[in-house]
Amino acid sequence: MKHLVIVESPAKAKTIEKYLGKDYSVKSSFGHIRDLPKKGISIDIENGFTPTYEVPVDKKKVVAELRKAAKEATSVWLASDEDREGEAIAWHLAQALKLDTKTTKRIVFHEITKPAILHAIENPRTIDEKLVDAQQARRILDRLVGYELSPVLWKKVKPGLSAGRVQSVAVRLIVDREREIEAFETSGTYKITAIFDTGEDELTAELPHKFATKDEARAFLDACLAASFTISAIDEKPSERNPSAPFTTSTLQQEAARKLGFSVKQTMTLAQRLYESGSITYMRTDSTNLSDIALSNARNYISSTFGNNYLRERRYKTKNAGAQEAHEAIRPTDFGRTSAGGDEGQKKLYRLIWQRTLASQMAPAKTTKTEVSITLSTRPEKLVAKGEVLVFDGFYVVYGGTKDDTLLPKVAVGQTLDLVSMTAKETFSKPPARYSEASLVKKLEELGIGRPSTYAPTISTIQTRGYVEKGDLEGSSREAFVLSLEKAQISEEKVSENFGADRNKLLPTFLATITTDFLVKHFTSIVDYDFTANAEDQFDKVAEGKLDWRKMLKEFYADFHPLVKESDNVSRKETSNQRSLGLDPKDSMPVYARYGRFGPMLQKGDAEDEDKKPVFAPLPPGSRIEDVTLEQALEMFKLPRLVGATADGEEIKANIGRFGPYVQVGKLYVSLKEDDPLTITEDKARQLITEKKDTEAKKLINDFGDIKVLNGMYGPYITDGKKNAKIPKDTDPATITHEQAVQMIAEAPEKGKGRRFGKKKAAPKVTKKTAARKPAKKK
Repeated sequence: MKHLVIVESPAKAKTIEKYLGKDYSVKSSFGHIRDLPKKGISIDIENGFTPTYEVPVDKKKVVAELRKAAKEATSVWLASDEDREGEAIAWHLAQALKLDTKTTKRIVFHEITKPAILHAIENPRTIDEKLVDAQQARRILDRLVGYELSPVLWKKVKPGLSAGRVQSVAVRLIVDREREIEAFETSGTYKITAIFDTGEDELTAELPHKFATKDEARAFLDACLAASFTISAIDEKPSERNPSAPFTTSTLQQEAARKLGFSVKQTMTLAQRLYESGSITYMRTDSTNLSDIALSNARNYISSTFGNNYLRERRYKTKNAGAQEAHEAIRPTDFGRTSAGGDEGQKKLYRLIWQRTLASQMAPAKTTKTEVSITLSTRPEKLVAKGEVLVFDGFYVVYGGTKDDTLLPKVAVGQTLDLVSMTAKETFSKPPARYSEASLVKKLEELGIGRPSTYAPTISTIQTRGYVEKGDLEGSSREAFVLSLEKAQISEEKVSENFGADRNKLLPTFLATITTDFLVKHFTSIVDYDFTANAEDQFDKVAEGKLDWRKMLKEFYADFHPLVKESDNVSRKETSNQRSLGLDPKDSMPVYARYGRFGPMLQKGDAEDEDKKPVFAPLPPGSRIEDVTLEQALEMFKLPRLVGATADGEEIKANIGRFGPYVQVGKLYVSLKEDDPLTITEDKARQLITEKKDTEAKKLINDFGDIKVLNGMYGPYITDGKKNAKIPKDTDPATITHEQAVQMIAEAPEKGKGRRFGKKKAAPKVTKKTAARKPAKKK
């Protein structure tokens, strides 16, 4: 009998089994094997928030196989990940497999290497109930919020919406930032740049101070017309730049986005594969610590490869006071391996991790900075020229490349310079930057919201739920003044420049705005930044055994549940946040873009107006509530539009439905792929209708009136409109008679029932499990 080791993923199982040998059998649980059911709250609030867990249907086979293997094994080792989620998986495995949690061996490791695995086997422990409690508290609290708050959003905002303790706060951050940008008032200032002739080369200098107005800038240039320029000081000083700490989950996501262009989700998927193959340490961590073994290996590699002068050992302290989860930064398991990974994405990410970790233990890059001060004979201000020269590349040799030198020409104190040209260019203040995936992760971490394991799924969820779109903004054009002094003359011109362009940023939808406003008004605590961060601190205290998880949930629910009850009194009109587009010039009725019960829509008129009931229309294709105009909206109220008639005199109408724009004749609908329902001509509509009828005719092989023989996507078949019957491959569908068709329909199974059972309703259902059973042999 073998020892049974249970891990989370098949890839990890395959790697570990190589290290443990023939006495061990390593199997995978394929992640969580128990959870709260998808339907129903499944939490007994009255009895200490006791959860009811179940094994999902797709995991029953896995659990059965693991249970059998556990009974046959000499001992069972639970080897799920070392964070709280992994501890909970181990606990659920023990419960589902009926293992004694006091004696079942629990092992953890932060890298999948032979020494780490063997060390874990030699140092088992039992399941840490405090970590399990912390994970349960998080899961139950999030279920309470989602289960009670989401239906409120369905009734008051839009069906199908979801709310979450972390996701709703993330959406609020993006909405608030967009409003900051919209409210930002740009101001212009004038930056002075001068080019001097030193006799050998040109020297570029700037005025540290900016002028608030064009008149002030021009006055400065006027003063420079007759000024003499003298070098008053040359200051040289050494400078150092130190490397950054090794990667945590957050900093890896940010740097992979900046340097490699990876999304947060892509980074975590690639890192997971690298971890499971044994190439890097555990990738969900908020620690910057490196183990003594890692430090020693890095030290040896740097000394032998680059020399001792490149070595500077460092031990970093994690800035996040609540840091938990894994106990080491993300690093390579073998510094001698400069490349790893099964595909190009993994290789790029591994290289980044390898570079960052090595760089953290290397000497700083050293530069010499030079600053030249230039005085004017006619003004008190000084112009400044700056240069920097790399003296020693240090950690740049592996991370960050080499710094481009900014060389200054040779000059001396007291030297007089000839002015070649001077410009005063209008520059504009910039609003706060929109969030990218990486900068949102950074902000969430700064606020203490979420943990390493939550960043990627949170950002993915808010996009898939329609609250946020990742996209580009083209920006707009504006004019800026430029004053130029050259050859003793001052000229002025306007130049055009683009501003407001953004690439790959997170943009809130109108749905995000109205949902956030509703939650801020009626569920302030849920989307409060401090509340969400404090919840994380409380989970930490539960994990440390300093707080009872049931008490924590009781206090939270006592404040939260009354808010849900109070929200019943909120009207849908209050949450619609309709956007007024203006008045229809024909009848002076107000036109709105708003969210209706089934999504974005246009409305003309007010519901309170008893004389004129409001009329509704869909948004123009490709437009949004945020940007649709009154002119576009008025066109949509012309639908359905009478396009003309067929040759037989049947009316042709154009409209937009739930599946997009179309033209219609009687019961025949033709989708419009390129044409606009507002502009399509009668000739084009007739052409599309003829083509559709031709296509439909080709589908018809035979028509018996009550039964038809048709060509379908998967081959010919017979239908009576209620049941379908497949035609055997060796039968020519054109030769089928009416009697044969009637018989085939009669023998066909009812919809939703497998063909192999025919009409025998009592026949037992065949599954893979029952099919595998062999009948007992008769004696």
